[in-house]
Amino acid sequence: MISAAARALAAGDALTALQRVALRDDPPALALRGIAMAQLGEHPRARELLRRAARAFGAHESVARARCVVAEAEVALAQRDLGGDGSKGPAALLAAAHTLQAHGDTTNALQARLVAARRLVLLGRLAEASAVLAARPADGAPTPTHLPAPLATVAALTRAELALRALHIDTAHAALQHAERAAQHAGVPALQAEVAHARALLAQPAARLLGPGGEQALRLQDVAALRASGHMLVVDACRHAVHAGGAALPLARRPVLFALVRALAQAWPGDVDREALIASVFRTRHPDDTHRARLRVEMGRLRKLIAPLAGVEATARGFVLRPLDGRAVAVLAPPVDGAQGALLALLADGAAWSTSALALALGDSQRTVQRALAALESNGQVRAIGQARARRWVAAPLLGFTTILLLPTTQPNP
Repeated sequence: MISAAARALAAGDALTALQRVALRDDPPALALRGIAMAQLGEHPRARELLRRAARAFGAHESVARARCVVAEAEVALAQRDLGGDGSKGPAALLAAAHTLQAHGDTTNALQARLVAARRLVLLGRLAEASAVLAARPADGAPTPTHLPAPLATVAALTRAELALRALHIDTAHAALQHAERAAQHAGVPALQAEVAHARALLAQPAARLLGPGGEQALRLQDVAALRASGHMLVVDACRHAVHAGGAALPLARRPVLFALVRALAQAWPGDVDREALIASVFRTRHPDDTHRARLRVEMGRLRKLIAPLAGVEATARGFVLRPLDGRAVAVLAPPVDGAQGALLALLADGAAWSTSALALALGDSQRTVQRALAALESNGQVRAIGQARARRWVAAPLLGFTTILLLPTTQPNP
């Protein structure tokens, strides 16, 4: 009965698996019931069953306990519980992967690394996620080449998401083709739907190109081609950076300087009036001498930072941007305007996020995230479910475009 339930779960048939083990309370049955409940979306009940199973397995059953740790970590990931404490934390997960690898269970050891990598992707720590995926087992054993089809699908999807976040479009295409073949072989509808959704991201608009003639929607591959072009100075308002000739100047931590360069780029080849710059960047309608002095200081800082890519010249009425090497200027704007773009991008995945998980992913304080959520809730863009510590936030999927460029990332822009 246990083997039959396991085979049903591997095929994505949670109801059949429950019929086999619903009335049993031995540790293997508890673990399988937990996985079945997770497949049905009953995550709190799934975690409770998996914890009971882990406690019930004896000290000599370290492999079974490690598998429970990995399963609970995956459920925590589905709940967007990214805090990383207890049995779902990174340290416990890596310890479980080591135990599984040491006992020859290389497939589940890889599953543990995939869960860890997917958690890092959600947190925007893409370089660390890539390192986890590429890491070889501690004992030097090779990663298994013939994976079960569901696990091969998840591995390929994880590689594809990393590539999409970094705008490596060819790598993403190859990973998605691998994921599609593996999902078809697995025959699990949920995995096939996830692959189809990932493929749709490549066809949807990802950003807007602003120019004198209006705006133009760009797909991810168009954004990648524009940023790789050696003939353009690209001011990227999605990732708050300036690109030219393969060089990148990140300004995410210098919001005033980025606001200045964006204003200059949108006015290029013309100049921008000083009063207009003060009004748009410093958010004041009544500038005085202190604002004008601050503008001169900030413009001096910008001129020094951007010198390898462009110059900033003073004119009779204001300032003008002068790209080096005769480059033209392009401004990439996000598909969603406003300061809450990254927050909406996280919530657009359809999962229910806690405030603490959102704060962790965005790198902001919980209070800052709470204020942003309150503003979005008043506009009807998000809604809360549950009360107190069980409260979670959800939003309707943003149709018609992908928000992948709005998602947080700490990986240097290529």
